Amino acid sequence: MPVAASAPPRHVDATQSPPTRQRRARRWVRYRTRTFYAFVAPWLFGLCGLTLLPMAYALWLSFTNSDGFSDSARFIGLENYRQIFRDPLVLHSLGRTGLFTVVVVPLSVIGSLLLAMLINRPVRGRGFFRTLFYLPAVVPSVAAALAWKLLFDRDSGAVNGVLVTLGGGPVAWLQDPAVFYVLISLMLWAVGGGMIISLAGLQDVPRELQEAARVDGAGPWRVFRHVTVPIISPVLLFQVVTGVIGALQTYVQPILVAPNPSGVPSPSSVSPGNDLYVVHVFSQGFSLGRFGYASALLWLLFLVILLITLLILRLSKSLVFYNVNPDKES
Repeated sequence: MPVAASAPPRHVDATQSPPTRQRRARRWVRYRTRTFYAFVAPWLFGLCGLTLLPMAYALWLSFTNSDGFSDSARFIGLENYRQIFRDPLVLHSLGRTGLFTVVVVPLSVIGSLLLAMLINRPVRGRGFFRTLFYLPAVVPSVAAALAWKLLFDRDSGAVNGVLVTLGGGPVAWLQDPAVFYVLISLMLWAVGGGMIISLAGLQDVPRELQEAARVDGAGPWRVFRHVTVPIISPVLLFQVVTGVIGALQTYVQPILVAPNPSGVPSPSSVSPGNDLYVVHVFSQGFSLGRFGYASALLWLLFLVILLITLLILRLSKSLVFYNVNPDKES
């Protein structure tokens, strides 16, 4: 029986062009580094032009006696930094800023978490309440501060109107020491932004773990403490770090809620209770024209924020639970 001859192997031309899909894939692999830098180039230009260069310029200003308006800046070395330790207002403003941060940040984190737990429950109208609680976070800080100033005005404010109706007397809310509590209430009014972040963390908690803890006899508090909090601890750490950084840089709200008979917001009208650190920097730079000294103050603030952030991250290593160890590469 004749055996069919096998077909001779086809000769593959090495110079033959690959299919279009393979050619595109090879081209992407060949130029992916160049493509990566092409995509991140706008961000790199923004980083250099809007962050690194201004920081370098501010560092140079901190070694001069520049007033920010004339070209007669003269190099004075470390004199601005030595002046910081001789300025009693620096220590006062740092103390007020530290107290403000210690009060506002924990209350903001706890308040946002409680709101998130409230609207995470399967209740009717949950979407409406989520929107309602989040709305204050989208109100501009200037508008919110001016509204707070009108509400707490001694003569025509709605808060004193309610107090008088209830039989009380008017309170000078915009004077020390009450103005500090007005500022805190203003900052806590916009916890809706943190609420959204906490809500995202709560929805990432596996229900199987919570149900297993309940089966083992754990009550609501123990489930929350031993299951929910450890899983959302990275979210809470993020809120603490960003909250501390934001609180240390607060200056718009204290200036706007301060009583100013002239009608023009000014750092000089801020009460000593609300004289935060950046308010003092703003006063030195724009009211007194000491741009060099103000730049030195801002670089001191940068170092303080950096040290506090590193300290928080260091202390949180034993308190924050990660599904994947961030110190090890996958």
